[in-house]
Amino acid sequence: MRGLSKSRYVMFRQCEKSLWLEAYKENEKKIDDSRKSVFDNGQRVGDLAKGLFGPYVDVTTYKPNSVEDKDLVAMVAKTKEEMKKGTSVICEASFFHEGNYCAVDILRKTEGGWAIYEVKSVTDINSGKKRDQLMEFTWDISYQRWLLEQNDVNVTGTYLVYLDSTYYRHGALDLQKLFAIKDMAGLVNEEFPEVQGRVDRAMQVLANPDEPEQELSKTCNKPYKCMFWDYCTRNLPKPSVFDVYGGKITSKGKDRFYFPAKLSLYKEGKMSFADLQDVELGRIQRMQVDCTLNGTEYIDREGIRNFLNTLSYPLYFLDFETMNDPIPQYDDTKSYQQVPFQYSLHIQESEASGYIHKEFLAPSDGSDPRRALAEQLCRDIPMNVCTLAYNKNFECDRLKELADVFPDLAKHLLNIRDNVKDLINPFEAGYYYVPAMEGSFSIKSVLPALFPNDPSLDYHNLTGGVQNGNDAMSIFPKIKNMIPTDAQSAREALLRYCELDTWAMVKVLEKLKNNI
Repeated sequence: MRGLSKSRYVMFRQCEKSLWLEAYKENEKKIDDSRKSVFDNGQRVGDLAKGLFGPYVDVTTYKPNSVEDKDLVAMVAKTKEEMKKGTSVICEASFFHEGNYCAVDILRKTEGGWAIYEVKSVTDINSGKKRDQLMEFTWDISYQRWLLEQNDVNVTGTYLVYLDSTYYRHGALDLQKLFAIKDMAGLVNEEFPEVQGRVDRAMQVLANPDEPEQELSKTCNKPYKCMFWDYCTRNLPKPSVFDVYGGKITSKGKDRFYFPAKLSLYKEGKMSFADLQDVELGRIQRMQVDCTLNGTEYIDREGIRNFLNTLSYPLYFLDFETMNDPIPQYDDTKSYQQVPFQYSLHIQESEASGYIHKEFLAPSDGSDPRRALAEQLCRDIPMNVCTLAYNKNFECDRLKELADVFPDLAKHLLNIRDNVKDLINPFEAGYYYVPAMEGSFSIKSVLPALFPNDPSLDYHNLTGGVQNGNDAMSIFPKIKNMIPTDAQSAREALLRYCELDTWAMVKVLEKLKNNI
């Protein structure tokens, strides 16, 4: 297809070159796990939203002997038939115009015309941090309105359907409360007058077989990171200015070096780490650049000792695995709430003792896993002991949520939370850095950097399809539909993955101790 679709128009609005690459070099596109999750969530939420306005007709049609390749011509024909019949709600209503195509998630008949409802699997669209995303949705809906009007459809309304983050499920799922609707008329009216000209320009881009030249700009990362980023930066030095640590608040002050600052230096010709030697950087960024250029590590032994002095025995190394379903599955949960279904726990009674391993993995029957998990956790971790997590806010938030939903366990759960220490702190504070961390302090970066030749600590050597948190949250809900042998293999893969997360913490702590 050499014309536009909704996604292609949005791609064009972000970057002309990305549209060309999508058409001519699609194999260069990199879709990471988080983007795949967005696509999957969008499909599930979209399917559920079809029933928002009652009975509907879905015109989705697939080509013979296919469950993926849609028959767009047939869908357009069916849409015309349903509109002619006056069907109240048509899902995936499809339209062509001069090679351009769109499918409207929900097309609803109104007095004098039809209203467009675009469904997105997002929440909190009115918050400040969502402004860029809302801009993307405006482009999408404006293109749909334009294409429908080219087909002589009178568009009487343009709306965005999204997930209401204030809705907590109690009993059967209530679609009227799960979904919220935003009138997009104001935003769409601003974009709409320019759509025809932009479509014309996009078609010119698609018609040109020569790859367009385009400098990197803020649009490479706004409203989201472009899927062709790796391709467009393939000729930059390795590492480049864009690989410098982005920064966050640390225990020693604020080190921030976000994309706009990196882009400014890039435009000044400061692309390699060598180019940054005379640039004023934050302390963490300077450490990363200097260690990389010199091939050296940095160790602040006093800082490490101060961190270690905050710990006490016995030590409990804790890691949760969670689901964050856009569609709440259990009572007292909301969209994208992190629901823990598993934990791993390594225990060291004294500095001279070995390690005990305990673990929990909920039954794979689709039931709410939280009560059984919380009860066992309270048995496995006594009150008033030191618990260690990596990036502890995640574990602490889960403990607080469990305490909120189970008041009888709250005292114990909150006591655990109040005694959690964070193993990421010495790395974020810059007490220990080796170039192989590549500016990242996540456990998945720190572990291989500190233990580059230990296959037992390599997540890629895990079998069974679970090598990261996205794999874990994706596979667990599917186990209930697997045949017994596959289900057992999947559960074993989850156990070994989560166990490695806490064993990784054990080894990282040992490395810190060995460097004081």
